[in-house]
Amino acid sequence: MSITACNQTKETPLLNKGIEKANLDTTVVPGDDFYRYACGGWMDNHPLKPEFSRFGTFDELRETSQEQVKALIAELSKKEQTMESAAQKIGDLYAIATDSAKLNQEGASPLQAQLQDIEAINDKKQLSAKIASLSKQGINPFFGFYVYADDKNSSMNIFHLIQGGFNMGDRDYYLENDDRSKEISSKYIEYIEKVFALAGYTSTQANDASTAIMKIESQLALKSYTREDLRIPEKNYHKISLEELQKTSPNIDWKVFFETIGLSQLKELNLAQAEPIAEVSKLIKDCSLEEIKYYLSWNTINASTSFLSDDFTKASFMFYGKTLSGKEELNARWKRAVDVVNGTLGEAVGQLYVAKHFPPAAKERMLSLVGNLQTALGERIDNLTWMGDSTKLKAHEKLQAFHVKIGYPDQWRDYSKLEIDKSKSYWHNILASNEFDFEYMIDKFDKPVDTNEWHMTPQTVNAYYNPATNEICFPAAILQAPFFNMEADDAVNYGAIGVVIGHEMTHGFDDQGRQYDKDGNLSDWWTAQDAKNFDDRAQTLVDFFNNIIVVDDVHANGRYTLGENIADHGGLQVSWQAFNNSLKDKEEPSPILGFTAAQRFFLGYATVWAGNLRKEEILRLTKVDSHSLGEWRVNAALPQIDAWYDAFDVKESNNLFVPKQNRASIW
Repeated sequence: MSITACNQTKETPLLNKGIEKANLDTTVVPGDDFYRYACGGWMDNHPLKPEFSRFGTFDELRETSQEQVKALIAELSKKEQTMESAAQKIGDLYAIATDSAKLNQEGASPLQAQLQDIEAINDKKQLSAKIASLSKQGINPFFGFYVYADDKNSSMNIFHLIQGGFNMGDRDYYLENDDRSKEISSKYIEYIEKVFALAGYTSTQANDASTAIMKIESQLALKSYTREDLRIPEKNYHKISLEELQKTSPNIDWKVFFETIGLSQLKELNLAQAEPIAEVSKLIKDCSLEEIKYYLSWNTINASTSFLSDDFTKASFMFYGKTLSGKEELNARWKRAVDVVNGTLGEAVGQLYVAKHFPPAAKERMLSLVGNLQTALGERIDNLTWMGDSTKLKAHEKLQAFHVKIGYPDQWRDYSKLEIDKSKSYWHNILASNEFDFEYMIDKFDKPVDTNEWHMTPQTVNAYYNPATNEICFPAAILQAPFFNMEADDAVNYGAIGVVIGHEMTHGFDDQGRQYDKDGNLSDWWTAQDAKNFDDRAQTLVDFFNNIIVVDDVHANGRYTLGENIADHGGLQVSWQAFNNSLKDKEEPSPILGFTAAQRFFLGYATVWAGNLRKEEILRLTKVDSHSLGEWRVNAALPQIDAWYDAFDVKESNNLFVPKQNRASIW
């Protein structure tokens, strides 16, 4: 079934939606730089504003979502709300977040009780309980943790202990010695000393603090897994007993830690990364108590900066926004407030958002489109020459078992126990929210996994695949143009949202997702030969992206981005097949605005990646983001697709031409 009326004629004005010639740069040859050809006009017409380090169609839609949520909050403020209702909490939290006069009057005072508690520690034996109590407040020194599905028993939730504890943004900033890394480290030290001074410490104390923090965080970074290793599931699964954990990291009293967070009954857990946790134990032994107290204070202060006076917020922005990303200006206060409300009361806001902005017809059309994509992926599995029959059978089983979530959850989260108090500080209310979320998470321990739980709110402009529940999820906010345009022809929609759907489906079969079976268990369901064939074909994408220079002499990371690159590749192949399936027994679609249906498909795809980025953000994303930059999700992905060559008559003489034998071919 097509997602727009299949009997529309070429004269129907609605068909002209979806492709905007003003978004193109037709002075460029498509086969030389398709990204510029398809998106150049849009990029020229959307220069970066000072508040953005990047701005693309995703960001444009997020801006729309922010405006919509702001309007919903404004509507709430016009009505008398029942006390303790979700609506009252939404309105009050937004009011607290936008009360700049109160925030600036309070200064650092909301922090002082926490900092005094840390300063009062006089024995390392007290550290285990303090680390746990900070974690309950959403502050995670030394390491992180979460409660979710057991990778090898996906129906039950267990405790996962993971590496963490360094706050610069990436482990490599501590370890690499290039000019950019040294500049970032220098600015980070300045930032630490600045906010310690703002919090009331002397210049000597601030200097001592930065020295201690860099010592501890650098050592944690040194022992932490690389981002590439974090993508290998088996390397990050080590189920052990509490007694074994105590032996591997003896300088943490884990019994006290788990009792403090409310898990005194815990017997076993997943120690995801053993070496970094052992290093925490060593640091607690080797570092002075004063150094550790500075480090705990730093984690507390750094977590609070967005919820204190303007001088704290600006200091944080200067490092995380300007130094790391190249932003020139802090986001407007109302935008920051909307983001916090979304993060704190997300599904309560989502319920209002869906009622206002997501018609039932959109959900029905999406469900049909998802079905079409599933059929197409199944056909492609059948036609694979490199995969054997036994693996194909299990691949089909996994495909048919996909749990599809569209728009919004069937059951909304209950926020009745969350207290938002306008008489108290912004930071106090954030801590209350963090503790509320913490209890929500901890309550899942040793219980069955709730497969109906959503991990994004409806107003989120994104989508995801979750291997533990074998689910694909498409929140309401992404189901708008340019991703999903109810007034565009099928070719554009299959190229845009169709590829997004195919992308998320393919994540179930990328280098990481393929290691989980239909029930979400980490399980080897491939024959050895099929696995080798897959890895060999995936290596083509690794090598291709490794050779891309993103800026200056910095290369893309083909290994780290492999999962997303496979998903883009698979999404394109699957959606292209689904689109062609939809044309069976129908006349060839007429050109629109001079573009054939095939051309509209690939233009629809490229349009969703239009965007401008600052150099600093290119460098940061290349280091920390598992997604390739938008330019290469077009100019590196499309040259692997045979149909793109035919659609735009790409020749061997064109810059983007890749010989057929060198093109990736997986799904």
